[in-house]
Amino acid sequence: MAVVLDVDAIMRLIPHRFPFLLVDRVTDYEKGRSLDAVKSVTANEPFFPGHFPGNPVMPGVLIVEALAQAGCLLSQLSFDGEGERPLYYLAGVDGARFKRPVRPGDRLDLRIDVERVRRGMWWYRCEASVDGKTAAQATILSAPGGGQQ
Repeated sequence: MAVVLDVDAIMRLIPHRFPFLLVDRVTDYEKGRSLDAVKSVTANEPFFPGHFPGNPVMPGVLIVEALAQAGCLLSQLSFDGEGERPLYYLAGVDGARFKRPVRPGDRLDLRIDVERVRRGMWWYRCEASVDGKTAAQATILSAPGGGQQ
């Protein structure tokens, strides 16, 4: 699995930083169509001490956020317009389902497939998996925002 974008390149495309940057590398993408990325889940994640003591589980909302960040990376990498790339914001989540827990030591594989693009808004079919087994899936909508906040 070759690295297409490392964390430094990712941080040039989206504004997220520690502890909220949830994509470590992009391993593959096809402009305007799909993206594969990875989040290495470590025991040092700041949410594990409270979620849950003695039974650490990555919160589902953060898995969805990782998928949204990967989708926004695909939108950034697919931008063909002139001028500065727009910043894409999470605008909606539909059909989120959580199939298995994500724990310290897991490699969370993120798969994004574009469902459609309309008026600058992107709909993605998303799946997060561990060891080839689905951990979560959702349809995510992102929309360009006016400026960075």
